[in-house]
Amino acid sequence: MERLMGRPARTPGGRRQRADARWAVWLTLAFAGVTTVLDGASGGLTVARADLWALLGVAVFAVLRPPRVTAGGGRLTVRGLVRVRRVRTDALAGVRRDGRIATRLLLWDVDGHRVTLDLRVLVADPLLLHELDTGARRSLEAGTLRHGAEILRLLGRRLDDTAIQGILDASGPE
Repeated sequence: MERLMGRPARTPGGRRQRADARWAVWLTLAFAGVTTVLDGASGGLTVARADLWALLGVAVFAVLRPPRVTAGGGRLTVRGLVRVRRVRTDALAGVRRDGRIATRLLLWDVDGHRVTLDLRVLVADPLLLHELDTGARRSLEAGTLRHGAEILRLLGRRLDDTAIQGILDASGPE
C-alpha cells in the first residue's frame, strides 16, 4: 500500500522523525529505569510495582512518540500510535489553523476525512509542504477548497522566509 495513485509515498522528514522516535525511547527507558532503581533503593520494590513502572514507561512513550507523516500521490497520511488518518490533498475541502502555542493545521477533504498536523513537521521538511501545496492548488482548481486557502498561502510564505533566513545566516557576511 506504499504506492498511492501511481506515485510512491515518501516519508518527509524521515531522519528527523526517526531521531524524535529514538529520543522518545531513550526518555521512556530513562524514566522506567530511574523510577525502578529509586523504588528498589528505598526497599519498596515488588514485582507488582516494577510492572507498574514499566506500564507507566509505556504510557510515557505513548505520549512522547511523534506521529509518522507520509505524503504522496495526492494523499497525506498521519500514523499515530493507534490510529492512521488520511486526507486527500487533491480534494481538500478546508484548512484551519488551531492553537497559539502549539500550532496545528487541521485538514479535511470532500470525503469527510480529517487530519491534524503539527506545523513543526512542515517546518522540518519543506518537501511535505510542497506536497501539501501541490494538492491544495489542485483542490483550488477543482473548486473543492472553500475554507483556508489563505492560511496555506501565508504558511508557505512564512516557511519560505524562514528558509531564506536560514540560508543567509548559514552563509554569513564576509
